[in-house]
Amino acid sequence: MTNHPTAERLVVENLSKTYGSGATAAHILDNLNITVEPGEFVCIVGPSGAGKTTLLRCLSGLMACSEGGVRVGEKHVTEPLEEIGLVFQDYRGSLMPWMRSADNVALPLEGKGVPRKERFERAQQCLAAVGLPDVGDMYPWELSGGMQQRVAIARALAYDARILLMDEPFGSLDAQTRFELEDLILDLRRTMGISVVLVTHDIDEAVYLSDRVIVLSGKPATVVDTVEIDLGPERDQIKTKADTRFAEYRSRILGEIKLKKAA
Repeated sequence: MTNHPTAERLVVENLSKTYGSGATAAHILDNLNITVEPGEFVCIVGPSGAGKTTLLRCLSGLMACSEGGVRVGEKHVTEPLEEIGLVFQDYRGSLMPWMRSADNVALPLEGKGVPRKERFERAQQCLAAVGLPDVGDMYPWELSGGMQQRVAIARALAYDARILLMDEPFGSLDAQTRFELEDLILDLRRTMGISVVLVTHDIDEAVYLSDRVIVLSGKPATVVDTVEIDLGPERDQIKTKADTRFAEYRSRILGEIKLKKAA
């Protein structure tokens, strides 16, 4: 794994996304402008159906923008880039059940032409980084849900991505496992110098993790608020959430979402 203290800036410029055309066209995203600085943790929240996952797919290069675009540094994102790693919510669908954990982590490296020995050395390093040094020979179905999601995160890290995109990555996990993985991602961001963009419906999660929270409106989605989170670099599940500023940020974001949903 490589530390990326100088990971490049992610820039979203005038991004719009429309499905279909004519009278039946569905306008999902409207003229979004977002910048994620190197090493920054940004969460995206908004009403259900606001287009958060669509935005993440455009950022990753899995989906083309209808207007505007996305850049990593000076490189335009028109297809998946090696600088960007993606972690899905459904870890059960993203891991290959017939492959051992180390094979799952090493899989993307094969397409990059990484020699077999180096692939599996890097897979073991990344499994260790997410707290699973001894599961390389185990199949996903032998692991708990939280452990499977750690394997999925390790796979994104093994790709040596500078920017990690996460789509509701902890939504299907129990509360205790969710808290553990939230702290894991904060630790990985700090030690590896990567940038993280995370989509979530959980406002508490967004405030706890973020340097900034971006609030999207309904349909079509626009940026209605950008909340700078000043809770310090070190976060604690109990102390941070007991901070009066945490409650203030939470209330502000919830108020924006409820207002736009009602409208």
